[in-house]
Amino acid sequence: MTKQDYYEVLGVRRDATEQEIKSAYRRLALKYHPDRNPGDKECEEKFKEATEAYEVLKDPQKRARYDQFGHVGVTAGGGFEGFDFGSFDLSDALRAFMRDFGSFSIFDDLFGERTFRKRGPQKGQDLKIRLKLTLEQIASGVEKKIKLKKLVRCEVCKGTGAAGGSSKVTCPRCHGTGEIRTIRRSFFGQLVNVTTCDYCQGEGEVIERPCRRCGGQGRVKGESTISVKVPPGVMTGNYIPLRRVGNVGPRGGPAGDIIVFIEEIEHNIFTRRDDDIICEVPISFSQAALGDEIEVSTLDGTVNLKTPSGTQSGKIFRLKGRGIPHLQGYGKGDELVRIIVWTPTKLSDEEKMFFRKLKEMSGTKPPKGNKNFFERLRDTLRM
Repeated sequence: MTKQDYYEVLGVRRDATEQEIKSAYRRLALKYHPDRNPGDKECEEKFKEATEAYEVLKDPQKRARYDQFGHVGVTAGGGFEGFDFGSFDLSDALRAFMRDFGSFSIFDDLFGERTFRKRGPQKGQDLKIRLKLTLEQIASGVEKKIKLKKLVRCEVCKGTGAAGGSSKVTCPRCHGTGEIRTIRRSFFGQLVNVTTCDYCQGEGEVIERPCRRCGGQGRVKGESTISVKVPPGVMTGNYIPLRRVGNVGPRGGPAGDIIVFIEEIEHNIFTRRDDDIICEVPISFSQAALGDEIEVSTLDGTVNLKTPSGTQSGKIFRLKGRGIPHLQGYGKGDELVRIIVWTPTKLSDEEKMFFRKLKEMSGTKPPKGNKNFFERLRDTLRM
């Protein structure tokens, strides 16, 4: 299904200020919030949609990518640092709302009613790992197995945090709301302060007898092996989100994510320029003057390249489709082969005599005004 334009979702102009975007989102979030519309799936979807739009447009860098590339500019795995909103669920939207707008006491201010919403089991922390790849792996795509340490579910209490025969009871301090509310009167009127209950950590429930193995956390230190499928064409700076496989949350909370950052290992032959690769190939003076068929390395083997007579040092040849696959779309980049005429450092007496004779010939003198390497490379890239 085609996503609606984020600016249209929030009802703002494309040149809207950060404050206008925030105000528009707050208005829609309050209108469609699940606590105001219990059981209404349509409102839930509108709440998620507005939050998704807000998450992109509130950030200047993400907004710039969205303005230039559209939705693909903020999609993970698409050649950009971005989001994977395919698994952006209601809990993610609620967390984003709470992060920027704090306690749900705003509902009291706007609607004059008391809204209880205990936090419930918390999501586990996200993990960030760096995956180093060779240029060959990037060109072909690869699946990597990664072993890492993380917090896993306690098997003694099955993640509940409670010892056998024990259970959770309503928090005696916040009475199940997960919040502590204090009211103070001042010259300006009544001030209400709402904070997370520190006794139950906002869950609204506490454990009678904690599990001895995990200390009531429902999770312990462990190890896990994950599989990461890397598509062809990624580059340093791209990342791949793996949803719900990070640290498990305390006392039955959902697992966080694992964010896999891509790092490209420097190659000993090729230099990468976007999806093109560049290499240098040395040839002798006689090969350059007479022309030859030379062997050139590529990412998937070697190929023969015919160089014409009179090939100059710095000449660039393009091998079509021998570069990196395009991450967004079909086809590949090219390989640019820069010819370097090799000059011998040691000559025999016979060779010295030959080159002295060659020097005296008028046809072997170099012309003036040759372009430098960067100018030739620029001209080649324009072809």
